[in-house]
Amino acid sequence: MANGIRWGLLSTARINRALIPPIKSLPRHSLRAVASRDAARAKAYAAEWDIPVAYGSYEALLADPEIDAIYNPLPNGLHAEWTIRAAQAGKHVLCEKPLALSLDEVDRIAESAAANEVVVAEAFMYRHHPQTVLLKELLDRGTIGDVLVIRGAFTFTLTRPGDVRLDTSMGGGSLWDVGCYPVSMARYLAGREPVRVVGWQRSAPSGIDDVFVGMLDFGGTLAQFDCGFAAPFRTDVEVVGTTGAISVPVPFKPGENEQLIISRGSEREVVPVEGQALYEGEVEDMANAILHGTAPRVSLADSRGNTATLLALYESARTGQPTSLR
Repeated sequence: MANGIRWGLLSTARINRALIPPIKSLPRHSLRAVASRDAARAKAYAAEWDIPVAYGSYEALLADPEIDAIYNPLPNGLHAEWTIRAAQAGKHVLCEKPLALSLDEVDRIAESAAANEVVVAEAFMYRHHPQTVLLKELLDRGTIGDVLVIRGAFTFTLTRPGDVRLDTSMGGGSLWDVGCYPVSMARYLAGREPVRVVGWQRSAPSGIDDVFVGMLDFGGTLAQFDCGFAAPFRTDVEVVGTTGAISVPVPFKPGENEQLIISRGSEREVVPVEGQALYEGEVEDMANAILHGTAPRVSLADSRGNTATLLALYESARTGQPTSLR
């Protein structure tokens, strides 16, 4: 591993296609193996994506001494179990969001990472993009004064029968799947944890939330968001301050050429952002953490804060009352 990180993919999930290009193209990384519970499927997938080794079980992948790091894109309900098992096998883990579905799971992941001296990070790819970094810098410099309101949205239409995101037993629901993005963004931009939250949801026939609306009180800064599986695709973020506002047209999946729009009354300033391929940042962040010991941009403490906020929002929607986080 002195010269690079050898990766294994824990399943043949659709999201893999976003991670495969940077792992294959970036100089400090190589893609060695993929695993599936179906050996034939793993073999076919390996042939399709030119992956050297195919395993017919997740356990076999974790037992491979030639694997340094695991990408875990399993369904939400399996994230904690297999992230912990990978850590116990001495593998570093980049786990898809949400990292876990309970605070106990987050804590057990952190304990396993520390005990086995491995890096575990939650794959919020937008956090590594130059656009997000620039937005935070602009706010910290007081470009729009004191931040009053952070507003975000992430929706798309989910109609595929049997989709795991519709399964309550596997951590389905729009708040876990896409609402976690505007919640994560609001916490990052506010620079602190909310003191209380309020949430409302519409439930689909399967029992999951297919529409969720939430508000977060950061004590001086307020945030509001909506997410869901029933509306057409839409994402945006707006930050409102005492002297202006910043709009982010493509906040969660920014490309290589994006822009921030700063408004001050009738004045409008467009700030271009020279970006990068979206998933490169989180892969390189893992390399820096593994090879050089730098702190991951998305820490396990950060992931714990996001999980706590999402759980509090669900609790508020269940009880019909605000939920305190202190």
